[in-house]
This record gives sequence, structure tokens and C-alpha cells, in this order.
Amino acid sequence: MLNRAASMLSLALLRLGVCALPVAATAAAAPPAKLILAFGDSLTAGYGVPANDGFTAQLERALAAAGDPATVHNAGVSGDTSQGGRARLTWVLAGLHGRPDLVILELGANDMLRGVDPAATRANLDAMLATLTQRHIPVLFAGMLATPNLGQAYVRQFNAIYPDLARKYHVALYPFFLDGAALHPELIQADRLHPNARGVAVIVRRMLPAVERALPR
Repeated sequence: MLNRAASMLSLALLRLGVCALPVAATAAAAPPAKLILAFGDSLTAGYGVPANDGFTAQLERALAAAGDPATVHNAGVSGDTSQGGRARLTWVLAGLHGRPDLVILELGANDMLRGVDPAATRANLDAMLATLTQRHIPVLFAGMLATPNLGQAYVRQFNAIYPDLARKYHVALYPFFLDGAALHPELIQADRLHPNARGVAVIVRRMLPAVERALPR
């Protein structure tokens, strides 16, 4: 009796042009969220702000709101220099669940604050970009600017690192990570170095178009 009822239902559906496929087969599969690795120092780590207000969390929400969902993996280490980043890049990549669709490389601020020779900073960033390009991983290279009190020669050498290496490796350049927040005391924490939650929101809003352009389609 049940078999006869099922046969009659199938016949009726066929006459109506309806194919009785399982729901899972008819639903369009949602594309997997992209994986972005934010690799840097305290600026990407979210120093001094609640985890939900840090750079990676706010960027992830902004991408979702823009219809471009992604998981943004926080690989920022407060106090890290370009040398430290160079030392840990390979094992961070190995520890990810899959190859990242994009790496936001943000390092060099602590080198500058410590007065590290720009030639050493350049060599470390060069090595990291070489590793990422050899693995065919797209990069958004987030730059930093030296403070004027370090002297004209230092400022000139340091500031040239980011555009020079971006050209060498043909990667996307975001010239200044703190764009829109630096020099605005209301957007900076009491240490006068790190953005507060409002400052992070400004940074993310300004950087979002560059992130979306850098993501592979």
C-alpha cells in the first residue's frame, strides 16, 4: 500500500515537472569562506583592545557585511620584529588548516621604534615575501612609516622598503597600516602608539577595499 502511494506521488510530481530529488542535492552549495592570514605584530594582534574589537575580528565582520566572507586568522605577536616574523612564518603556515587565500603582511613598526638598521628590516621582509611568492600565496603588504625624529636618512631608507619590495615581488601594497588613525589622539590609546577600538574601525574601513582587491576570485 505504501509502495503504491509513493509511486502515485512520484508520478504526480513528474507530471507537474517537479523532480523529487533530495533537499541536499537541490540546495546550492555555499562557497567556502576564504582564509586570510593576518601576520604581524601588536597592530594585527589587537593589543590593548577586547578581542572582539581587534583588527582581525573587525576585518572579518567587515568582509562578511560586504558579502565577501572570510576567516581572518590572527597571527599577530605583540612586540614582534621583522626578524621574529621571519623566524616563525614557515611554522605558522604549516599550522594552518589549509593554504591561505591571502596573507596580510604587517611588520616593521617595532624595528623602526628600536632603530634597527633599515637594511636588516629590508632583508627580513624580503625573505618573507620570497617564501610567500614561492608558495604562490597572494600578499597584501601593509607598510609603515618612520617617525621624523629618527632623522632624514633613516626615514628615507626605512620608508622606501615597502614600495621597493612590493614592486620586486609584484604584490599589492597598502602604504600605511595606520592610515586614518595616526595623528588622531581620539583614535589612539594612551600609549600614543596603538589604535583603540574606534581607531581599528577606521583602519579596517580604509583597508577593506584593498583587501577585497587582493583576494583571488
